[in-house]
Amino acid sequence: MPRPEVRGVRASLGRVAAMILRHWYLLTSSWPRALELVYWPTVQITLWGFITLYLAEAGGSPLARAGLAFLAAVLLWDTFFRGQLGVSLAFLEEMWARNLGHLFVSPLRPFELVLSLFAMSLVRTLIGVGGAATLAIPIHGFDVTAVLGPALVLFFGGNLLFGWALGLVVAALVLRLGLGAEGLAWALVFLIQPVAAVFYPLAVLPAPLQWIGAALPPAHVFEGMRALVLEARFAGRELVLAFALDVLWLAVAGLVFARLVESARRRGLFLQVGE
Repeated sequence: MPRPEVRGVRASLGRVAAMILRHWYLLTSSWPRALELVYWPTVQITLWGFITLYLAEAGGSPLARAGLAFLAAVLLWDTFFRGQLGVSLAFLEEMWARNLGHLFVSPLRPFELVLSLFAMSLVRTLIGVGGAATLAIPIHGFDVTAVLGPALVLFFGGNLLFGWALGLVVAALVLRLGLGAEGLAWALVFLIQPVAAVFYPLAVLPAPLQWIGAALPPAHVFEGMRALVLEARFAGRELVLAFALDVLWLAVAGLVFARLVESARRRGLFLQVGE
């Protein structure tokens, strides 16, 4: 007979799997939800792909190389954006359905809920960004796997982890402030974009904003991506910094989420979700 610790781990994994299946069934039973995952990334890569093709034809080889970096940046930025939305929207769906009270009186623990949100975020990001990256091959002749090579996994992971951290913070804030704050799921992402060095180096920013950008993992991911595409140089230091900051941001986000969940439990907010 399995030891109590083993039975506990199996039970925990079972609850996580049940939550993942719940969101998977919700996603696959609604074609508008599934279409939305691919729609916006595809629109972006198509639009910006044609713009970079035009600039490459007008400016020659240097701009063509910069165009590859730009298209890679579009896809990597969407990895962060979709990763964040995957966490925050899955949590918001529980709030919209007024299901949080049911979840938190069940044996489900907060960290198990978080793991299921991360898993669904990964699935949604792979569908959305993967679909756009696949369509970019016949439309623009741009294959991100050929341009970035094995380092793509590291760039993808560096942005995804920070997306999860920001998604947890958004979920915690909406839980604390109510559904009137759900716009934070989109607002915080675009507040970060100008200082995240997505399409230009950190050095372009004013000095105070460079310090802010340097504290964000995506800035180091995009610096590393440009070094690889434009200089054929693997910037290992940038990626180490990105993952170190990811761990820090995830720890802070997890602490904020746990504290606000406990506060909501004490105040009975799970049964009073609203504007």
